[in-house]
Amino acid sequence: MTAYNREQYIAEAIESVLASSYTNFELIIVDDGSSDRTVEIAKRFEQDDARIRVYLNEKNLGDYPNRNKAASYAKGELLVYVDSDDTIFPDSLEYIVNSFQKKPSVSYATIYHGNDFPDNAVLSSEQAIRYHFYKHGLLHFGPGGTVVKRDFFQLIGCFPEKYGPANDMYYNVKAACYSPVLLLRYEYLHYREHAGQENKNTFGYLYTTYLYYQDFMQLPELPLTETERKRLLLKSKRRFLVNSFQYLLTTRNVKQTIIAYRLAGFGLKDMWQGLFHI
Repeated sequence: MTAYNREQYIAEAIESVLASSYTNFELIIVDDGSSDRTVEIAKRFEQDDARIRVYLNEKNLGDYPNRNKAASYAKGELLVYVDSDDTIFPDSLEYIVNSFQKKPSVSYATIYHGNDFPDNAVLSSEQAIRYHFYKHGLLHFGPGGTVVKRDFFQLIGCFPEKYGPANDMYYNVKAACYSPVLLLRYEYLHYREHAGQENKNTFGYLYTTYLYYQDFMQLPELPLTETERKRLLLKSKRRFLVNSFQYLLTTRNVKQTIIAYRLAGFGLKDMWQGLFHI
């Protein structure tokens, strides 16, 4: 559980973990330099339950570097993220552990909303990647909606830290390249919607989504042909054009839109390809 100025929500988040029917867990809380009562609240719980460990960063690391930091303290087999503004249900951890015990060869799992596969279905890397790109987005959940074996998480390099709010999207695809994907039909996470969330960062998503897409299409482990990669890359250029136009219409901020193009490295050639080659 990573935290930054979450005094309004963190007690409820911690209490939801402590209410778990599965009790053999460690709750690692890493504060990223909060200026409110977040640490005070977390430490109060730490005093009352030996399974809780609270760490304070010497300086603010940011969202995904702090998630990696939290994972570095873990000793358990599975990593489950419960953000400090979310909650889980009493049977969530038990369900997750049982699901992994049924499928011991799997190292990565994601919540699954579709109806094409049953609960605890396992897709091969190629099945998962192709379903994700060609049928329905399967690998789109944030850290709270995925579970991973700790050793595997370290093996694939943890979360990337260069794509801002889209780090998890690159991570999900990379994880699926290296492990079969376990589908969890039970949505064990209660995801809280509020104004202070990173997913409200429309500017950040605008250019980082394009960047991570370009990069993971270069992964040699990605089970797609060269022709398929090229077509998907062209599609991403068209998508960036559409998204940037929508951003401009919504914000009326020409300067920020130009900055997004610059940060994405999106030039005239990319624009031409996006407009006329799909």
